Amino acid sequence: MVEIRGKSTPDLRNPLHLLAFGFGSGLAPKAPGTFGTLVALPLYLVLQPLPIYLYLALVALGFIAGIWICGVTSRDLGVHDHGGIVWDEIIGYLVTMTLAPPAWWWWLVGFVLFRFFDILKPWPIGWLDARVTGGFGIMLDDLVAALYAGVIMFMLQTGW
Repeated sequence: MVEIRGKSTPDLRNPLHLLAFGFGSGLAPKAPGTFGTLVALPLYLVLQPLPIYLYLALVALGFIAGIWICGVTSRDLGVHDHGGIVWDEIIGYLVTMTLAPPAWWWWLVGFVLFRFFDILKPWPIGWLDARVTGGFGIMLDDLVAALYAGVIMFMLQTGW
């Protein structure tokens, strides 16, 4: 951990900090969550062709690992849900895209919808964000935002 101008910043030589901060994308001075979500796009492109059971298994593993990654990094920095921790956004986007058709415009729709729900935090997302602590809390509100976005995408795809 490095102390700069009175704020804790991650040590990107630490693999947990590197992952939590989305390979450095969480250090963006403005909209780190959006930059973190952008990091998820190439990862999605690699995972998207996989069979759904394998895709879901890898995303679930990323979520479970994220509880630990984000929790440790948050404790190291002394800040709950530091704005630069974006592993939750990466996994959230992957959850959003679970049933998305393989077309570029769905990548954009999923991105916009996920960011919309992650930023606005409609109930219960904001409630969870304020009350559930630790790595699980960091991951949980983004999971619910992703589920909201995924449901809207499914409705758009099916005309429901």
